Amino acid sequence: MTDQISADHLKLTLYIANKNYSSWSLRPWIAMKTKNIVFTEHLLQFDEATGHAHFIEYSPTKKVPALKIEEEGKEPVIICESLAILEVIADLFPEAGLWPVDVMERARARAFAAEMHGGFFGLRGSCPMNIRREIKRLDLDPYSAAAVVKNVERIEQIWRECLDASGGPFLFGSFGAVDAMFAPVINRFEKYELTDSEVFHAYRFAIKTLPAWKEWEEEALNEPWVVEEDEA
Repeated sequence: MTDQISADHLKLTLYIANKNYSSWSLRPWIAMKTKNIVFTEHLLQFDEATGHAHFIEYSPTKKVPALKIEEEGKEPVIICESLAILEVIADLFPEAGLWPVDVMERARARAFAAEMHGGFFGLRGSCPMNIRREIKRLDLDPYSAAAVVKNVERIEQIWRECLDASGGPFLFGSFGAVDAMFAPVINRFEKYELTDSEVFHAYRFAIKTLPAWKEWEEEALNEPWVVEEDEA
């Protein structure tokens, strides 16, 4: 078993939301768990009726995930946005290897991670992450369906390009930040039956056999809360 990674002078608290639905929360959580980085988890339930008003106590953007970094003798720092959290974790724990060592490979990984962070609105809007969802296709209007298909094709193009170059099992060989960014897509592709491609099956196997994925999935399945707005 890989030794846990911690910094004696730092305390990390990761604020997340419902594991069944919160794809953004999954990203830094699965990265930190997979890399054995020590942190405290604080789960906040979604509350659509109030616009998640209680999140403001922990996150200045009223969104999660948010990472609180506490260092003795200094004011705590709150980092919001999944990709920014992954970047600061990579800086704090370079031994975790969240980004490729090679400069050009690291640039490519960051570009794909940023594309996931800022794009694929058709897929994200029509097919929200839902760990408990029964596997079945979703009836979409032609415009939405076309947007989802376009997103799926682009994501699979990225996966294929990376896995062909690296040899897998993850996008740049070993698990990294870019895999954390794409991990929730596995659930979307699977639960809404969006693809049956070889590259999807290979990458799904790599992600879903991670102990961290299994832990998140088990806890999501046991959550009692239902958020109707996220039930496609």
